[in-house]
Amino acid sequence: MEEIELETEDLQAALKELHQYIDITEEDLKRIYAVAVRYAKKRLALRMLVSDVMTRDVITVKRDAEVHEAARLLSENRISGMPVVDEGNHVIGVVTEADILCSAGIKRGHTFKDLLRQVLGGPAPQCRKGETVEDIMTSPAITARPEDDLIKIARILDDKRIKRVPVVDHENRLQGIISRAILVRLMGQQ
Repeated sequence: MEEIELETEDLQAALKELHQYIDITEEDLKRIYAVAVRYAKKRLALRMLVSDVMTRDVITVKRDAEVHEAARLLSENRISGMPVVDEGNHVIGVVTEADILCSAGIKRGHTFKDLLRQVLGGPAPQCRKGETVEDIMTSPAITARPEDDLIKIARILDDKRIKRVPVVDHENRLQGIISRAILVRLMGQQ
């Protein structure tokens, strides 16, 4: 969307066409227009489809991989989580740095929701222990579809307090991944 520079004559012509008096200066109207355009650009950026911006080259791990292999993949690729896939490339879970640290005995930070759940008698978040990715992964994975819009994904990431969602087709095969970092980068381009 190309930004258009308004001139005073443009505003005067528009006001004349409306055939009514509006108690606002042309300078104020220009400022309102500039701010409205900025908000519109952000809104339109989030209306993009997941398929337009998702990362297609996704680092994955198999369920039977050892935990230290998952840790190595995360570290070498400088990512904080990755999908767990089966032999048919179907997403069966997600494993994160937090899962690996928790399995090693390093407790996760507790959120207000966790504390509230515990006060109300619910269980505290538990660490899963084991030797393989399947033992510690979060399953089932929260996923997205390529045809989803970014507004929906932003809400999912916020509501679920997660950093990424695998993108899958209708047969749950991995197509890509969408992350908070991608959304932040898009907002920074506006």
